[in-house]
Amino acid sequence: MTPAVPLPRSLLTLPAEVGDLMDHTPESAYAHLRDTRPAWFSNPPGDGAIGIMRWPMAEGQVLHRDQEWVVLEDPVVLPDGQQARRLRLLAARPEPPVAVLPLLGGGEVVLVDRFRHAARTWQWEIVRSAGSEGLTNVDTAAAQLKDQLGATASQVIGLGQVHPDPAVLAEAVQLYAARIDAVGELGRSAGIRQVRTVAFAEAEQMALTGQVTDAVTITALFRARQAGLGEGGPAA
Repeated sequence: MTPAVPLPRSLLTLPAEVGDLMDHTPESAYAHLRDTRPAWFSNPPGDGAIGIMRWPMAEGQVLHRDQEWVVLEDPVVLPDGQQARRLRLLAARPEPPVAVLPLLGGGEVVLVDRFRHAARTWQWEIVRSAGSEGLTNVDTAAAQLKDQLGATASQVIGLGQVHPDPAVLAEAVQLYAARIDAVGELGRSAGIRQVRTVAFAEAEQMALTGQVTDAVTITALFRARQAGLGEGGPAA
């Protein structure tokens, strides 16, 4: 077995009771999150799992926190016994993010052309947003259709959930399809410059040819096809 390597930045400062204010130390903020959001730090059983080390062995850090996102650096034990540090990005809000596939009356798909800062590219994708306090996931999906497309949903259909990038992003996105009658005024603050209405099969072809690369959109199209929402019913 490869010997463990020393971890940098062990906890030498403040305990969890200090709280999660970032004017204290990143370590104390991390300790407070361990106490108040224990689900974020669970160690599931099973061979091959990456374990999170516990204080006083080592402590992690909160590298960034705002109203939308939390970036954590966790002290971990890898399956081969080595100790390391791993980054995670978590949504600060308890409500999960929501994505909704808009479907017009004839089964056409509405895609939005949205600029994504992280990738520094324009992306063809479905409507997507953070969770909304006080609203159910279904209500959030309907509200985002109104805000981003000026559209009213006559039916919202659940399509399960998807982890877009579980290597670094902790949150699962709740997927929906929604039937709408028309597209109204676009929500410019969401970074949408245009919309495109295409046949369901054309949207799938855009995914196959790389015109659509957003994993959430591709998964929603696949799930919707399997649920019989595309033209011709579910794929064989």
